[in-house]
Amino acid sequence: MRSLTRLTTAGVLGAAALALLTGCLGSSDPASGDQDANRNSEAKKVELTIGSNSVKGGKSSAGATFLEDVLIPKFVAEQKGKGVDVTVKFQGDGSDDEVYKQKLSLDLSNKSGPDLFQIDGIWVGEFAQAGYIKPLTDTVGDTAKVDDWDGWKQIPEAVQQLGSFEGKRYGVPGGTDGRVLFFNKKLFQQAGLPADWQPKSWDDIITAGQALKKLTGVTPIQINAGTAMGEATTMQGVLPLLVGTGATVNTDGKWLGDTPQLRQVLDFYHQIYSTGLGDPVLQREAKGRDKSFAEFAANKVGILLESDYFWRSVVEPKAGVAKMADRDSAVGYALIPASKPGGGVKGQDFVSMSGGGATVINPNTKFPQQAWELLQFMNSADMVKASLDGAAKITQRNDVNSEVLAGDPMLNFVATKVLPITQFRPGLAEYPKISAALQQATADVVGGKSTDAAGTSYQKAVETAAGSKDKVTSN
Repeated sequence: MRSLTRLTTAGVLGAAALALLTGCLGSSDPASGDQDANRNSEAKKVELTIGSNSVKGGKSSAGATFLEDVLIPKFVAEQKGKGVDVTVKFQGDGSDDEVYKQKLSLDLSNKSGPDLFQIDGIWVGEFAQAGYIKPLTDTVGDTAKVDDWDGWKQIPEAVQQLGSFEGKRYGVPGGTDGRVLFFNKKLFQQAGLPADWQPKSWDDIITAGQALKKLTGVTPIQINAGTAMGEATTMQGVLPLLVGTGATVNTDGKWLGDTPQLRQVLDFYHQIYSTGLGDPVLQREAKGRDKSFAEFAANKVGILLESDYFWRSVVEPKAGVAKMADRDSAVGYALIPASKPGGGVKGQDFVSMSGGGATVINPNTKFPQQAWELLQFMNSADMVKASLDGAAKITQRNDVNSEVLAGDPMLNFVATKVLPITQFRPGLAEYPKISAALQQATADVVGGKSTDAAGTSYQKAVETAAGSKDKVTSN
């Protein structure tokens, strides 16, 4: 699932559409409050539904096709072999993310909705706080049963964060991604820079940018900034840099305010965009990110901070949106360094950010044990591999990645080097507003404001978004 971070009001349309979804839960009369996790555990006739914001021939068509045509028939057959007659219905949707989120929230608030459903990892904390979902150990009712699933051993601890909140597992994460520094080897060669470039600090990035600046018609560094690029600014700019200072956007229940770490990030933006190392105009254009892709492919951008999406979908030689026939030889990639060695979160030398989704169990399902079996089955190595349909993509499982990414050095690099050190956005309701404030702070700096002025404005915006000064860190 792609990163989903926006939240709007669906209004009457969303409420009307809700009628299409309600009543799909396996239980026709779910009990209020805590329920017996072993209810219907010995049932020989079971009905389950899987919900996803995907639809055949439309939004995330491949995912819907896999669930409906591959996963469900195989699970039904497996259960039949155990003497259990299972009917699994796919509950697809093709709504805008915000509309789907509201539909699902309304269903869950009424103790209805699908038995299992896929959500963005950034929704997990918000849904947990609202009581819409519960830790797997509560829903399944057996800590050992959950913790002893062999699949956890194949999912890096960092990636498990996608389906977790406050140290508890609420679901199983799906595929993920990772952010790195891409660089144009042809431009690097012209600038006298190494083909195996791996910066160890932000200063190393600036030094490389200064060498690239000597080339005519080249933008040395592109790190997303401003409000026009939306969440791309936050995920491909602010947050990877922020964790490189040793800070995160939310720590111990408090949102990041105008701290030294934030100003360190804004100073880095200032270094790039006030000295000609980056193109400030590009950051204000509605299609600025797409233009940066095209310019990289045309050998006009030297260094670009992006996710592996850039490699597999943007500059992909045959089907990319900005094809590079010589991608495999011309595009280099490196880990994002902390501001200085050891300066990153957890004392790391290198850092990253990732996105992705998770599949969770509705705590009001009539068949919690069977839902847990289905959740394990859909995240088994065989089913995760089958979901790829031959494509090379980073999954949640190390064993699958080692097999399907063997022929793609870049994606294997992300799976083996980036995922163990990555971080994820906090799944809290206030996050989209905090993200918008971060975007505006970078826009202020790129637009010429001082770091101090941008930080002061940011502090006020975050306090408003958080609802209280007490929920924000500051100097």
